[in-house]
Order: sequence, then C-alpha cells, then structure tokens
Amino acid sequence: MLSLISPSRSNPLSNMAKYSGLYLLLLCFALSLASKAEPAVTRDSSPTDFIKSSCRSTRYPALCVQCLSGYANAIRGSEHHLAQVALTVSLSQARSAAAFVSKLVKVRGLKPREYEAVKDCIDNMGDSVDRLGQSVKELGHMGGTVGQDFVWHMSNVQTWASAALTDENTCLDGFGGRQMEGNVKTVIRNRIVNVARVTSNALALVNRFAARHGAAAAATEEPQG
Repeated sequence: MLSLISPSRSNPLSNMAKYSGLYLLLLCFALSLASKAEPAVTRDSSPTDFIKSSCRSTRYPALCVQCLSGYANAIRGSEHHLAQVALTVSLSQARSAAAFVSKLVKVRGLKPREYEAVKDCIDNMGDSVDRLGQSVKELGHMGGTVGQDFVWHMSNVQTWASAALTDENTCLDGFGGRQMEGNVKTVIRNRIVNVARVTSNALALVNRFAARHGAAAAATEEPQG
C-alpha cells in the first residue's frame, strides 16, 4: 500500500498545476476574441464537427475529442487555435503529472531502483513542462507570420513538442523490466501514458497545421530579385 506524504506548499510544480485551469480559461477567452478576426476553415461545419474531423489525423482520436471538445467555442474552426489549445491542454496535464510524480519520491518503502527511477522521471517531466511551455508561447506569438518566418517558428514548435513527448516516454522507460513491477510503476505509468498520448495528439495537430498552412504561407512571400 502506498503512503503519500502531502506536498509542501512551496512545491513549484504543485503551484503550477493549481493555475493550469486558470491558464486554459484565459487562453480560451483570448482565442475567442481573436477568432472573430480569423475566418473559420470549415464554414459549413460546427466547431465540434471541426474538432472531430481534425482529431482523425491523431493517433488517439477519441482522447483528442475528449480533451478538446470543451474548447470548441474558442477554437471555432481555426487550425491555429486548435493546435494552440491542444498544446496548452498537454502542458496543463504535464504540469499536473509532474506535480504528482514529485510526491512519489517521498513514498515510504521505495526500493533504491524505484527511487532513482522516480527522481529521473521528475527531471524528465520538468523538461517536458518547459518544452511544452516554449511551444505554446512560440505558437501564440506567430500571429500572421508568412513565408520563411512561418516555417522557422513552426519548426521550433514542432521540435519542442517532439522533445516533450520524448521526455515523457523516457520517464516510462525508467520503469522497464520485471524488477520494477509494483504499485509505484503502475500509478506512474497510468498517469504518464495518458499525458504522452495527449502530447502525441497535440504534436499531430501541430504537424497538420504546419503542413496545411506552410505552403500557403510560403506562397504569399514575394520572390526577391
């Protein structure tokens, strides 16, 4: 039986997790205002239909719809907003998972290998949070960038989101092998697997946005000479 010690009030990961919901609400409010100036990609479909259709390009479409359908009014048929919200949801869940894993390092009776694996996972999830935060910020600052500027910014977003997914999978790798079987592995795996799937979906939507709009953005750039 696991016995968790309550986290300290000064734990930064725990504090970040508390504000994740507020951050999502603020993002959705900002996107709802911005969407008035951006035409919907699919005018004849509802925001929810747009999300369902877009989520078909992800590896876990049902989870994708589940995570994003609550933000349909903020997304409003915009692929940019869809990718932005997907990354922000991933960031929120990664922060929550990082705070959860940080508690486990204080679990009584941890085996030495479990303790080291948990510590490594804390580092990995901290890196994942940082990289997802960078990708959210970068995508949010893109605005109406075109041409090579669009390609450069999107490359940064894709690189950081992909690295975040790698960090999450690396956390799971630390608990491989039969000798690591037990409650600690089970609770961490259940939490991190879900985060990794959400991040995978977000990356797929980012890649979709980049592929569909990269060529159009490049076409708007006047040739030099």
